[in-house]
Amino acid sequence: MITLYGFGPAFGLPDPSAFVMKAETLLKMAGVPYRVALGNLRKAPKGKLPYIDDDGAVIADSTLIRWHLEKKYGLALDRGLSDRERAVAWAFERMAEEHLYWALVHARWVDDANFDRGPRQFFASLPAPLRPVVIAMVRRGVRRDLHGQGLARHAPEDLLRLATRSIDAIAEYLGDKPYFMGDAPTTVDATMFAFAAHALCPQFVTPLRTAAERHGPLRRYVGRMAERYFPDYGELVAAA
Repeated sequence: MITLYGFGPAFGLPDPSAFVMKAETLLKMAGVPYRVALGNLRKAPKGKLPYIDDDGAVIADSTLIRWHLEKKYGLALDRGLSDRERAVAWAFERMAEEHLYWALVHARWVDDANFDRGPRQFFASLPAPLRPVVIAMVRRGVRRDLHGQGLARHAPEDLLRLATRSIDAIAEYLGDKPYFMGDAPTTVDATMFAFAAHALCPQFVTPLRTAAERHGPLRRYVGRMAERYFPDYGELVAAA
């Protein structure tokens, strides 16, 4: 059986990482037996989550996990897509994972109020005297990563404008379609669902969430995907 290593449910979501949530959605799409276990970043193959252990074969990175499922288990949700449609899907995946992701990180880890609403809980098990030191160190590292990626170099209003363009583009392409590429789910839906759900997460009060909430079809899409793949998450399903 496949074991998916993630962070565990948080913020009313199956996982506080959109990448782990994407990977679990792919496993559900593939219809293969799996279990979820808490991962350890220090032991993870690439120092990140998710990764899977499939009877001894360890695959890290959500996209590589998808390719593994396609090759070994015959996951073929994209068989009806043209080459052009596959290119479009890939471009939207990259936009979500390489751009929108960093805006979500900034909103949760840099904004003090949102940090207190969410990520601070990750440090609750640390000894009280050590906790503020570790928190400061980790947040400093996140800020460094954001600066290196580039988004954090912008003024807050410019960062929001850039991130909102990504949200608007996703919503515009989705339109009133049931799923991102049409009438049936394809693998890009695992990504779009995960990142849209994280953008809409009510745990956090952010202008980016407000921008996402303006798109009714996007909210309903998240609810539709949740109803299909994560029916136990009532708050997500309620958006349908």
